[in-house]
Amino acid sequence: MKQLSRRQFLKSSAFTATTIAISTSLSACISRDDRPNLSIVNFNYGVASGDPSSSSVILWTHAEPQDKSQVVNIQWELASDSAFKDVVRSGLIKTKQNQDFTAKVDVQELSPATQYYYRFIGAQMTSPTGITRTLPQGSIEQVKLVVVSCSNYPAGYFNAYQDAAQIKDIDAVLHLGDYIYEYPMGGYATDKANEIGRALAEDNATELLNLEDYRKRYALYRSDKGLQALHAAAPFIVVWDDHEVCNDTYKNGAENHNAGEGDFFARRAAAIQAYYEWLPIRPPYGEQKPEIYRSFEFGSLLSLYMLDTRLIGRDKQLSYQDYRDTKTQQLDVNSFLTDLNKPQRTLMGKTQFSWLEKAVSQSTSQWQMLGQQVLMAKMLIPAEVFAGGELVQTAQRIAALKTLKDQLDAGGNLSKADRTRLASVMPYNLDAWDGYPAEREAVYALFKTLNKPLVVLAGDTHNAWYSKLKDKDGYPIGVQFATPGITSPGMETYLKLDDNSAPKVASDLTALIDELEYCNLHQRGYLVVTVTPQNMLAEWRFVDNILSEDYRIIDSYQLNKQA
Repeated sequence: MKQLSRRQFLKSSAFTATTIAISTSLSACISRDDRPNLSIVNFNYGVASGDPSSSSVILWTHAEPQDKSQVVNIQWELASDSAFKDVVRSGLIKTKQNQDFTAKVDVQELSPATQYYYRFIGAQMTSPTGITRTLPQGSIEQVKLVVVSCSNYPAGYFNAYQDAAQIKDIDAVLHLGDYIYEYPMGGYATDKANEIGRALAEDNATELLNLEDYRKRYALYRSDKGLQALHAAAPFIVVWDDHEVCNDTYKNGAENHNAGEGDFFARRAAAIQAYYEWLPIRPPYGEQKPEIYRSFEFGSLLSLYMLDTRLIGRDKQLSYQDYRDTKTQQLDVNSFLTDLNKPQRTLMGKTQFSWLEKAVSQSTSQWQMLGQQVLMAKMLIPAEVFAGGELVQTAQRIAALKTLKDQLDAGGNLSKADRTRLASVMPYNLDAWDGYPAEREAVYALFKTLNKPLVVLAGDTHNAWYSKLKDKDGYPIGVQFATPGITSPGMETYLKLDDNSAPKVASDLTALIDELEYCNLHQRGYLVVTVTPQNMLAEWRFVDNILSEDYRIIDSYQLNKQA
């Protein structure tokens, strides 16, 4: 397979063409009797909307020509009613093969806090109808957000998306990354794919490396009816994590990329182009830029800052293995901690941090929220939990430590050795903010100085978490809500837990980890966050099955955070 350098890729890619049509109130509506030269197309992947503001929204579809045309013409309509009797805006849009036949319209000068209906029209076919909404202005009483992440197609059906589409009065869906996975058939979470009818197509069954690979993978994921239903139900606000490129990506490389796979930046550019093509996003810094951070204002109630903690500023993740003696496997704790706590170590990068600092300083909203990929709370676990041995023994080690913790909390007289066992804690996930503690403290200091409590949303881990955020001195900074995965396997898979043992381990971890208040380690689902002036309600909803399209909601957990 021929690999292009980053310079060659950008020169030859469709980034050189503008792919978003702009529509203002001055744009004329197209008469239904005046649809010249519309193409015969299929709308196989539904419709979507995204990046809403109080006056604009992106509309999206994919228009596949039924012949071998390289350019297609379609019409779009935006209406105040589902019957499209009151069409408030319409127009013609052209999409090309070098855009993968994806089409975007940036509809501007709309009314705030307004629900609209939209669709696309070809010569012989009309797309499904989508519902979208502009953001509110001024004083409002409620914002309702659906929060999702980590949907792995071969692992199962996107039933959590399907269920979330039924939630009433959604203002927006926040997708926090891992919208697709780059792995090949036979790789991560594909063991039941053939059995359940979710195998990767033969022409897209290898690891994703080039633009065509990524485009085909998006098309496969967008064929899922649950994902199509959620896209049609509400506007999306999206941000990527690592698997939209490759596993454990950082600013100049990735764990799942090697020299034999070509230039990393060419691969990253291909992944970003496919992402911008297939997602209803307005590239905030232009279609040639990997910067994706941006903010959204929900009236005076909520300021939402969508961060990139993955591609543009992240230093390479540390690995415990790099600090172990090759013969004894003894960890060089001092060297590890010295590197871990270097003040220049960054996850966001200086430019993004400066942008966040300015945006938060200027915000007058009651609630401040970060929408980003990875866990921010400290997840410090007694070191012996992951001190070698079979993973299946981890639950037993956790249970034994929990017993010691109970004795200590009850005033028991523990030995010095047992107290050391509990006190010797290490971060279990160096890919999260725990691997970048100095910059985390800088974020905390920003919100503390401005006296603005922080709400953090996270994905990435495939499990549900609720944590209280504290700085290094124990000062309360805010809270973290983390959504479970849509289908990607969670900690229950790695620790070989079943439905009976997983809740026990979750309870034990909650007791052992200082900032952790709740977790669910074994169920797939999503998160609903409802914001009012008085409180913030977080509800985790879990599905009972992902191996077929038959499912039910079997469990939920609610948490009410007062203002």
